[in-house]
Amino acid sequence: MTSPLFWNGWTPLIQVTLMASVGYLALVLLLRTTGPRTMSKMSPLDFVLAVTLGSAFGRVLTAEKSTVSQLLWLLVFLIALQWLLAWLRSRSTFFRRLLDHPPVVLYEDGRMRDRALRRHRLIDDDVHEAVRGAGKGSLEEVHTVLLLRDGSLGVIGRDDIGDSSSVTPFVAREN
Repeated sequence: MTSPLFWNGWTPLIQVTLMASVGYLALVLLLRTTGPRTMSKMSPLDFVLAVTLGSAFGRVLTAEKSTVSQLLWLLVFLIALQWLLAWLRSRSTFFRRLLDHPPVVLYEDGRMRDRALRRHRLIDDDVHEAVRGAGKGSLEEVHTVLLLRDGSLGVIGRDDIGDSSSVTPFVAREN
């Protein structure tokens, strides 16, 4: 006599295999057809989608009474919702401000922005690491370090700052 803890028949295994196969293929197809935006560097919106898809997919896979149509509907709905929000973000300043965090200046022209570092739970060493990662040996070679929307740190060298038009709106916001 076997315990239901270890074995409860072939039917649940067949259901999980079918759901996982169909769900995985549907997810790959949906992500492929929505374009590279969905799989690019993750914005907070993309991160939420990835976590939600993973969580929902896992719950449907392990649920006893889920159907393939429910799984497909769930995946299509979540991807469509993400696409709608991305579309609204690209066409509306209101949604852009709601969904995106603008870049934050952490270091500019020889000065650490301590308040910005504290607010984003970063330290000077994080800025120094980003500078080294950008191939710069000294902060003297750097004009600006930004905390970017995807959470990475962007380093702009003194020789690369040009007219600073990609940085100026955020410098003014921080002052």
